[in-house]
Amino acid sequence: MPEMLLRAYSVGLFPMAESADDPNIYWAQPELRGIIPLDGFHVSKSLAKAMRRKPFDIRFNTAFERVMEGCAEPTEERPTTWINHLILSVYKELHRMGHAHSVEAWEGDELVGGLYGVSLGSAFFGESMFSRRTNASKICLVHLVERLRERGFTLLDTQYTTEHLKTFGAIDIPRAEYEKLLKEAMQSEDLPF
Repeated sequence: MPEMLLRAYSVGLFPMAESADDPNIYWAQPELRGIIPLDGFHVSKSLAKAMRRKPFDIRFNTAFERVMEGCAEPTEERPTTWINHLILSVYKELHRMGHAHSVEAWEGDELVGGLYGVSLGSAFFGESMFSRRTNASKICLVHLVERLRERGFTLLDTQYTTEHLKTFGAIDIPRAEYEKLLKEAMQSEDLPF
């Protein structure tokens, strides 16, 4: 299954489930695809000010499973989730293979936010994020973009755009334009995350 998932990403598909209780997945390929152009990433003045206080210890890939579990937890704003048991197990395997990664916000020994996604070629496919403290997931996103830029990534796929992601510069592009960017990213060797 992990190899099938990587193949799906390479051609523009990604998995979803109807709910956490649904044992199955389906393949999504929206007509409009959300991306954050790495050269158009925007950090608000208030977030930049908050980051200067260094409220969290930011780590990479030290608690991948816990980040996924945090993303799967129901919250007041999001009472249901699409992350089911099959998705959890397959992405954990992708992490062991070196293709799935997490960015984590820590307060001492407590994981207070994070995000995870998949790297393939020079693309990073963002999957989900969670926050238990103000700005935790936002600061993780800033660190993700910095890392992707440093390492030469060319595509940050957000799948869909949200009002939250739009504040960082996320845009919707037509499927044909996305597939062109994806094809270019897939011609690269897998970049180190």
